[in-house]
Amino acid sequence: MQSPFKKWYWWLAAGLVVVAVAAVWCLRPRGEQSDETADTADQPEEQAEYLLGIRIDTLQLEDGRIREGWSLSLLLSRYGLPARLIDQTARVSRPVFDVRHIQSGHEYIAMRTLDSVPSLRYFLYKESRTGYVVFDFSDSIEVYRAQKEVQVRNRCARGTVSHSLWKSLYDNGDNTTLANPLSDIYAWQIDFFGIQKGDAYQVLYDEYFVDDSVSVGIGEIHAAVFRHNGKDFFAFPFEQDGYKDYFDENGINLRKAFLKAPLKYSRISSHFNPSRLHPVLKIRRPHLGVDYAAPTGTPVMSIGSGVVTKKAFQKGGAGNYVTIRHNGTYTTTYMHLSRFAKGLAVGQQVSQGEVIGYVGATGLATGPHLDFRVFRNGQAIDPLKMESPPSTPLKEAYRDSFELVKNALMARLGYPTDSLPATLVAGSDDDRADVQP
Repeated sequence: MQSPFKKWYWWLAAGLVVVAVAAVWCLRPRGEQSDETADTADQPEEQAEYLLGIRIDTLQLEDGRIREGWSLSLLLSRYGLPARLIDQTARVSRPVFDVRHIQSGHEYIAMRTLDSVPSLRYFLYKESRTGYVVFDFSDSIEVYRAQKEVQVRNRCARGTVSHSLWKSLYDNGDNTTLANPLSDIYAWQIDFFGIQKGDAYQVLYDEYFVDDSVSVGIGEIHAAVFRHNGKDFFAFPFEQDGYKDYFDENGINLRKAFLKAPLKYSRISSHFNPSRLHPVLKIRRPHLGVDYAAPTGTPVMSIGSGVVTKKAFQKGGAGNYVTIRHNGTYTTTYMHLSRFAKGLAVGQQVSQGEVIGYVGATGLATGPHLDFRVFRNGQAIDPLKMESPPSTPLKEAYRDSFELVKNALMARLGYPTDSLPATLVAGSDDDRADVQP
């Protein structure tokens, strides 16, 4: 039997050991602590990291992409949220976001605590390139939308076309989506399906960025000049009577009565030719229009406002076709359509740019394309050589204001005179950097 003295001695010895270990642990420098025990919450505020207002250096983040068949319920349960809270989340979310609309392919971020058994604090569903739906479980359940901060930068793109505008933008490291607004601005002056090797451009524009380097879109184009077929086409935005249009250096509105082409994203496969060898009949006969090769279903637009005078089918020739009378002088015809626009009818008024049908290969055609024809006073003319008057001219009351705006933009382009120098695409890489407004 052990004596009371020995039992008291062992208890005292054990207590001294515990005190010594505790003292050593408390006096141990923080730099020797493990990562798991480091208290990130004690970090200075200037070292803290945030995402959409959420401090993330105190959480562990896991990102992923939603797969086919996944639901919010499945995702939240994967991260340990109990069924009753998942049901409550769906109800709280209804006024903000219908959880049934979560789509496969979209990204998400799950944020959990650093505990040994982590618990979910936030779940972020990426709804768009800059927007998120935030499910906040840090206290009571809250659901709200948040946007990443978008930075606007003034940019300058310049280059020479070798194959296409898109390829030139890509080769020069510029945003290739710039080709879309440029084609819209110059839709009445330049057929972008027919731009040639050696054409050149310079554009001042805004580009939107998130996370410092991720581009999320093109903003306003402040000034542009495009050299096509040896001719310089300027574009300067100017507002009169509450409406903004683009004007050239002489104050002529770039928006014309007719579009330059009736569809986008195609190529010219056959030009206007009084003596063309027909690809099907193998005989020479006039081709009184321009063929645009494009995939079946590509939207076809009316090049100008007018009235539909014909909507019909011609088996051995035009297939499904539409004819539009624009005024007492001009009429246009659109042939080989796969189908007509819904509700299109003879006698109907159509607007410039309105979809009237879709590319196909009906009638006498070897493949999907649009045969586009223009008639002036009943006579077929080459659509690519048609001149069109401006729709809304610059009013004289705004002339002085326009000149001030134009001269300022010319100076930003680096061209203080009305004539374009031969150095349109010259310059170092430094010239391509962000420009100041």
